[in-house]
Amino acid sequence: MTSSNPADFSTLEWRVSSRCNNGSCVEVAALPGGGVGVRDGKHRSGPVLEFTVAEFRDFVNGIKDGSLGL
Repeated sequence: MTSSNPADFSTLEWRVSSRCNNGSCVEVAALPGGGVGVRDGKHRSGPVLEFTVAEFRDFVNGIKDGSLGL
């Protein structure tokens, strides 16, 4: 995972969960080159975390199966 300047990703198509109803959710976008960008929907001008597809898949699966202890 790395963090990048949000200006580099201003033209991406950012998505939020359909369950997000207050605008303060995490947003994700497909990155050029195949990665996944994640940002805070409340602070869109803040940093963007960059994950490989495998890292992001592992994170999502960990949430689903409870192995992250969240």
